[in-house]
Amino acid sequence: MDREFEDLVAEAAAVPVDGWDFAWLDGRATEERPSWGYARLLAARMAEAGVALDVQTGGGEVLAGVGRRAPLTVAVESWPPNLARASVNLRPLGVHVVAAGDVPRLPLRAGTVDLVSARHPVTTWWDEIGRVLRPGGTFLSQQVGQATMAELTEFFLGPQPVDDSRSTGRAVAAAERAGMDVVDLRSESLLAEFHDVGAVVYFLRKVVWTVPGFEVDRYRDRLRAMHERIREGGSFQAYTKRFLVETRKRPA
Repeated sequence: MDREFEDLVAEAAAVPVDGWDFAWLDGRATEERPSWGYARLLAARMAEAGVALDVQTGGGEVLAGVGRRAPLTVAVESWPPNLARASVNLRPLGVHVVAAGDVPRLPLRAGTVDLVSARHPVTTWWDEIGRVLRPGGTFLSQQVGQATMAELTEFFLGPQPVDDSRSTGRAVAAAERAGMDVVDLRSESLLAEFHDVGAVVYFLRKVVWTVPGFEVDRYRDRLRAMHERIREGGSFQAYTKRFLVETRKRPA
């Protein structure tokens, strides 16, 4: 038995994965960050907003890190473990934390919001965002791009069909249909490296769409192969795809 492999996998399988904080990977995995600096852009937009809505806030970590938020800031989240963490992180800062269901309906009246933000939304509710924004209001989002972490996905699942559902073209078309004009659109491919198999297990448990249905026992043989590959080469490399999209709501 390879005790190193078993220990790394067991440790990563036992770590809680709620929230959207990846601090457990410090020293075990690295990922380049987009050059545009989403948190900095969000802080600048928040400083100009009277009413702001952060969609799919996760554990609220990004929003909590913004030095100044809009006087009325609402954060919505649907996954109960993240909702609990967001409440702890955001309510002491004066942010209203609201449970949102899977049905795409945002808890604000039409035309009342100056800024809607979303970092890495699972699904972007374009029509709802367009509904709640006031004319001239801003939607700012950093999105997971097409074929992100494809190298990691294909290591476990083999070659995958092309899926353009997360393409920038789709995002632009959806924004325009929802009554918004795109004023900024940027994309980058960023290197990610995993330095031990435990980091891979943790990542796949947390970012569940990378390998849908991932379970350690189900993929133990591939994890063992991953362990050997990292031991021989020093790391496993993959590329995350990110794009920034900023829109303005058209006048009524």
